[in-house]
Amino acid sequence: GSTYSSKVFRVTFLTLAASLTVPLLGVTVLLDCPIDPQPISLKEPPLLTGVLEPNIKLRKAERLWENQLVGPESIVNIGDVLFTGTADGKIIKIEAGEIQTIARIGHGPCGTREDEPTCGRPLGIRVGPNNTLFVADAYYGLYEVNPGTGETKMLVSTKTLIEGQKLSFVNDLTVTRDGRKIYFTDSSSKWQRRDYLFLIMEGTDDGLLEYDTVTKEVKVLMVGLRFPNGVQLSPAEDFVLVQETAMARIRRYYVSGLMKGGADMFVENMPGLPDNIRLSSSGGYWVAMSAVRPNPGFSLLDFLSEKPWIKRMIFKLLSQETVMKFVPKYSLVVELSETGSYRRSFHDPNGVTVAYVSEAHEHDGYLYLGSYQSPFICRLNLQHV
Repeated sequence: GSTYSSKVFRVTFLTLAASLTVPLLGVTVLLDCPIDPQPISLKEPPLLTGVLEPNIKLRKAERLWENQLVGPESIVNIGDVLFTGTADGKIIKIEAGEIQTIARIGHGPCGTREDEPTCGRPLGIRVGPNNTLFVADAYYGLYEVNPGTGETKMLVSTKTLIEGQKLSFVNDLTVTRDGRKIYFTDSSSKWQRRDYLFLIMEGTDDGLLEYDTVTKEVKVLMVGLRFPNGVQLSPAEDFVLVQETAMARIRRYYVSGLMKGGADMFVENMPGLPDNIRLSSSGGYWVAMSAVRPNPGFSLLDFLSEKPWIKRMIFKLLSQETVMKFVPKYSLVVELSETGSYRRSFHDPNGVTVAYVSEAHEHDGYLYLGSYQSPFICRLNLQHV
């Protein structure tokens, strides 16, 4: 009797599965896919061993100003005063523990995906030579902000076409000590910041640009980067490092010296998707990973990289928010030497204390950790790790 019932069950199950699959496939074929993914070839992720060995050092970080700010992506300091840009379009100052809004580039309402383009989203932030702030707003462009008066001045507008391309996702910037040159990334001429997952999955390419504050000219220095993200000038200001998020690597572009105008690979095949990059006090660089590529383990990004058809299916059926739920929460910050070798790594598996880290900014023996969506800034005492 049991073999008969299992046969019936199997036939019933297969009939049911077929009756669901056929329409689903039909619907999937007919549905529009928002992205046109290209195959990306990634090497097998590096093993998390040696200096990359998983630990829980990031869990020693303390959460500051919890629920008083949202998504402090990038952090700078002038003396002991901190500045950051938040997901509700504000540029804020934190002095003696007090939070104060000093400027807004966009305008309200803020808070939903639909509001983001008008609300604005300040991402990369830097301090210029006269203690002014330079801010990259994803939707509006490059701005100079006076931290004392809150006055904002537009330097490069996203409404201006640059070599025929529109800037859709201005992301990060780095400034020469004399304040003359600003190197910045436009992560996409197609996708906006609110669609960053489409950008990662599609793997379309964009570039590194240079703005000259004297001549007011914008030049495209590099193209063909897949999701160019964080940027950092070297201490000698002879090259700029550009994080290429979708390729899990860092490229180097020479801005002076014999190699000027040339580019090469600085770090390849990283253990995660690099977001922002900042100087470390040892002469190297802090790199924050927006997602990790576990090895041993399963990396969704790597699995999908050469399978555009699966990506199409996924995005025909699921929203970006739903897909994000499948990305494991794992926070990772690595310190690189001046030549790009790994010095140390700080982890928080499952993102218990530190979640969604976008930047590691070192100041006075502490590492301040920015996040594109957490409602706090984390601070890690480097003497205690």
